[in-house]
Amino acid sequence: MKVAQLNKYAKDFQLTVRNVPVPDIKEDEVLIRVKEAAVNPLEKLIGTGSVKLIQDYDLPVTMGNELTGIIEKTGANVTKFKKNDAIYSRLSLNQIGAFAEYIAVPESDIGHLPLNLDFKSGAAAALTGLTAYQGFFEELEAKAGETVFIPGGSGSFGQLAIPIAKSIGLKVIVSGNSGARDRTLQLGADQYISFETQNYWELINDVDYVIDTLGPDEFDRELSIIKSGGRLLSLRTGPNKQFAVDHNFGFAKKQLFSLAGSKFDRKAEKKNVQYRFIFVRSDGSQLRELSKIIEQNNIVPAVDPTVFHIEDINDAMDLVFNGRPKGKVLITF
Repeated sequence: MKVAQLNKYAKDFQLTVRNVPVPDIKEDEVLIRVKEAAVNPLEKLIGTGSVKLIQDYDLPVTMGNELTGIIEKTGANVTKFKKNDAIYSRLSLNQIGAFAEYIAVPESDIGHLPLNLDFKSGAAAALTGLTAYQGFFEELEAKAGETVFIPGGSGSFGQLAIPIAKSIGLKVIVSGNSGARDRTLQLGADQYISFETQNYWELINDVDYVIDTLGPDEFDRELSIIKSGGRLLSLRTGPNKQFAVDHNFGFAKKQLFSLAGSKFDRKAEKKNVQYRFIFVRSDGSQLRELSKIIEQNNIVPAVDPTVFHIEDINDAMDLVFNGRPKGKVLITF
């Protein structure tokens, strides 16, 4: 079978397409024939070695973190899935490999494909959806009646984060470009701020939570609008001491992450705000809950129309890293 593999960490890494045997499965695994594999910014973090402290791979490694597919075979202990089931998954960080024609995946890491999604739109749902789900329920512990602001929330993250937030009963404020206003409000956002003409830090204050999608340059402004006792959750700024504690890292990693995140922790503490960083994990049981929200709200994530195959993997990554995709970029098998 064909796979796309990383041979070495590098700033300008490229993946190599090669043939390898179809994997055998363990008793708790299923063999998936991949239909669509999503290309995510996470690929760049892995390929450049930026996440080596969180997960270091034995190279070469088959890349890819998110997929849809059909179950070809089930292990002896698999009970929730059967052959020919359509599934979607955000793979475990220590067992990636979506850029492949077949992959062995633990039953605990997959969910049945939502009924309103096809293989393409489904491949755009798992990673982003789990990020939002874990962000609201675990990191923020959000409750009905509270307010969340999502700067840059008009993109792929907001497509799933906004309906999930509304299902909890949150008030949702989003910033983004003016062209995304109507579709973002249709998703359920209560207020939209166009960054071309408006500064959110001059318009809103005392929000309970901010979910940062923009990175460290926006940290001080985001912090300025959060009420005392609130939380700032970042998808991009970087890990800190709390992240190391939550993931049960050893002493050395705790020290490293404490040092790396100390500037942000100090700023947050001065405002009596908690700073948190999320690195989404796979979770089949949460995918089942996510599927209910997707189906009930008829959420259909956007997919870029460009068709890529495994031989085009480096072109697909270039579009994600350097271009302006019109939705999730996919590798079609």
